[in-house]
Amino acid sequence: MSPGTTLRLILGDQLNPRHTWFEQRRDDVLYVLMEMRQETDYVLHHAQKVLAIFAAMRELARQLRAAGHRVLYLTIDDPDNRQSLPDNLDALLLRFNVRAFEYQAPDEWRLDAQLAAYARRQSIPCRMVESEHFYTLRDDAARLFSTRKQWVMEHFYRHMRVQHRVLIDGAGRPVGGQWNFDHDNRKPWPGLPSEPADFRNAHDHSALWQTIVAAGVNSFGEANAAQLAWPINRAEALQQLDAFIEKALPHFGDFQDAMSHGAWRMFHSLLSFALNTKMLDPREVVAKADAAWRAGRVSLATAEGFIRQIVGWREYIRGFYWAHMPEYVEQNVFGHARALPGWFWNGRTRMRCLARAIGQSLEHAYAHHIQRLMVIGNFALLAGLDPAGVHRWYLGVYVDAFEWVELPNTLGMSQFADGGLLATKPYVSSAAYIDRMSDYCKGCHYDKKLRTGERACPYNSLYWDFFARNAGKLSPNPRLGMVYRQLAKMDEATRRSLQEQADELRNSLDRL
Repeated sequence: MSPGTTLRLILGDQLNPRHTWFEQRRDDVLYVLMEMRQETDYVLHHAQKVLAIFAAMRELARQLRAAGHRVLYLTIDDPDNRQSLPDNLDALLLRFNVRAFEYQAPDEWRLDAQLAAYARRQSIPCRMVESEHFYTLRDDAARLFSTRKQWVMEHFYRHMRVQHRVLIDGAGRPVGGQWNFDHDNRKPWPGLPSEPADFRNAHDHSALWQTIVAAGVNSFGEANAAQLAWPINRAEALQQLDAFIEKALPHFGDFQDAMSHGAWRMFHSLLSFALNTKMLDPREVVAKADAAWRAGRVSLATAEGFIRQIVGWREYIRGFYWAHMPEYVEQNVFGHARALPGWFWNGRTRMRCLARAIGQSLEHAYAHHIQRLMVIGNFALLAGLDPAGVHRWYLGVYVDAFEWVELPNTLGMSQFADGGLLATKPYVSSAAYIDRMSDYCKGCHYDKKLRTGERACPYNSLYWDFFARNAGKLSPNPRLGMVYRQLAKMDEATRRSLQEQADELRNSLDRL
């Protein structure tokens, strides 16, 4: 053992084997990865999320050791594991005669604050370095919007396109003559072309799952430990990226908002777990999609729609998160306080759209953005569920959910709990939108056309009552003018019956 060691901490979402840390093998550097109850227990997580992150962490540790690096890996059941980050670090600093402590910038505010506080208490040099993953720094978006009245993603997106020369012609203009082809990417799926076969590799992590359970970690959802399909290393993530570009991206644009009872993946990439754990670099994902368009394998609208999610929305959300934390987590402009109904944890509801979207989430630890926003989130907002409870559920259930990306999407985009800091209007709908974009309404216990009565689709009365109840806050919004004009045309008896129906539904959520 060297007389002095530099301890470098690697968090569970920092699994980038190409980080400059690893370019040189140094005998005086010890890399540390930890499985901890601190991280499994701060919210209740989906079983596949815990499994996939632990499996990927173990794989990175194996690769680093194979490359000649010194690695200490604390497993969840190690008797020396104190199950909290500061306590484990204290023990390791003493054990290895640590002379310097380094860590990559965390992406979650709670870990950033915890490690910053820990570093301030130390007598040895402590240093935070960049994770070398994102296009932007934490505060880039805040600086961009410092002279503007409101944050608008489209402004940020265009800035990013120009700055990074993404889908830009030689004159600095967007290829195709326009920045955004979103209007071309909202088609329902007729059943053809067929959903491609799952292009991920499956692994048997049964032994790891037994270890996790024996250690007392609680979780929910289906573990599927014998056939877990999330990538555990960069090579698998790259293979998944290539398969997506070839087999699914050509149809992604047309059907990115579509939903179907018979196709849970549709044409989505399922790359968000590999991206958010940094096995993949967003630049290489964007480059592959750009190359597919330039080679004529996908349409410009498709390439732009996919790239916008990464260069635009993903980076924008991260900047928004760091500009508004830590107070943002407390946002609740409507004062919603209802607990999540029990079927959020088992998927057993007579509403076919929610049974499918939640059931899929519990089975696969994944749902695509429209299922999250316009089915589950839509209902949660209309029903008046506590946004903090909704946030904790989203953060726990999805394998790709880390707070920096999940919290603004849930509180701001889905629940409008920030009153419009992120979204320009609440993203809610009656049954009509769900019926237009899916086959969920067919065979449902509830009738999509009815507003009142026992068989009326709950979305319908909840939708109109939501706007009636919140007219003081929402009616001045110019994007909602049509909604309030329609409400004004309803007679008093109709409005009263919708309110009574909505009240009854909110008081019997567990029975829906």
